[in-house]
Amino acid sequence: MYSAPELASNIESLAALPTVYYRVREQLESPDGSIAKVARLVETDPALTTGVLKLVNSAFYGFCRKIESVERAIPILGLYQTHELVLAISVSSAFAGIRPQNMDMKQFWQGSMMTALAARELAHATCNPASERLFVIGLLADIGHLVMYLTVPDLAISAQNAADAGCEPLHEAERRIVGCDFAEAGAALMDNWNLPPSFAEIIGAQISPQLAGDHAPEAEALHVAHTISNADRHNEPSDTALARIAPHIWINLGLAPDSFTRVRAFAEMNLSACTAMFFPQHQ
Repeated sequence: MYSAPELASNIESLAALPTVYYRVREQLESPDGSIAKVARLVETDPALTTGVLKLVNSAFYGFCRKIESVERAIPILGLYQTHELVLAISVSSAFAGIRPQNMDMKQFWQGSMMTALAARELAHATCNPASERLFVIGLLADIGHLVMYLTVPDLAISAQNAADAGCEPLHEAERRIVGCDFAEAGAALMDNWNLPPSFAEIIGAQISPQLAGDHAPEAEALHVAHTISNADRHNEPSDTALARIAPHIWINLGLAPDSFTRVRAFAEMNLSACTAMFFPQHQ
């Protein structure tokens, strides 16, 4: 049996966020940080520069005029939205070359993107100003599964087989067979990567959102987004998936349960284009 910190500590030698991400974050947290400094940092990484410009000029952001330089893009996006965008691109590059046995990485990142898009749309629907942060958190929500397949693949497969057989939910099978669930493993990796504390708190509580404390609303949105993603993966009718979401979650979010179908349709409509932008290697 393994703890989540044990599994996450074994990932550091396999996947790490690029140094430029941490330098960009330092600028955002520094009283002397500036748009010009952040732009220069981004421009030191050709892949990051290309990714930022491709995304900022895409329908994902919907700006009406073409943006041709990082220095022009950042004031339009805003510093904190730029941070979330740089982090999302950094995550995709950190795992670009990883191909764990018995895991379909194309399917994994498509599912992660589905969660991210649904979380972003739920943030917009609830007027949460941190929609881009929820997008990145959604993108990282399933990373604990990847941690398990990279560190204890046989146990991860056994847990998935138990869940597929209908014996128990996957997170319960993981706790019984591995020793921790994917949400705990993902939260531990967020801590190891030294990401903002809210990332670990929200990802770790996505199964039981009430455990997220002050971040419970974001964890509830992620819980709904993850349910939408799972429904999409298994071609499950929305009514069936919706029944697994506790009614009080919709009350807390201030949304009607029929929002599930609308948010799912939005995420499905944008899935292909956004996956191609963030994970072209898995097209």
